[in-house]
Amino acid sequence: MTITRRELGIFLPALLPAAAVLDAFAEADNSLPSANYPFDKLAVQILDHAEMRRVLKGKLATGEALEVHETMLPAASAPHAPHHHVHSEMWFIREGTVELTVNGASYRLGPGGVGFVHSNDEHGIKNVGSTPASYFVVAVGPGADA
Repeated sequence: MTITRRELGIFLPALLPAAAVLDAFAEADNSLPSANYPFDKLAVQILDHAEMRRVLKGKLATGEALEVHETMLPAASAPHAPHHHVHSEMWFIREGTVELTVNGASYRLGPGGVGFVHSNDEHGIKNVGSTPASYFVVAVGPGADA
């Protein structure tokens, strides 16, 4: 089937209102923008057993919730009791020695170590060293941005 220039001239203006209707249904992009987060510019929040620097929190362009923070945990302490939640979490250890417990099994991690916890697995982390431990937490999935 061939369309003449005259037919195209008739149909094209008729398509513009339809495109405007479709555009009205398109969602605004509320995802996290590209950015940088210099460590020395992150505000320090003092918690019961730790210092925390919030890095970012929001939704990815693909829809997943994301939250990232850094924690400095004093020697021989834990930020909270073991718990579980729907989102998954990863820990990237910068300094010190931590013990990550997942469903009752414990693992030691030092600088450069990475721990991962699947959705709904019970987990906890504590500093088992004699010096402060610092680590980044990356939470991904439902509720991570709550």
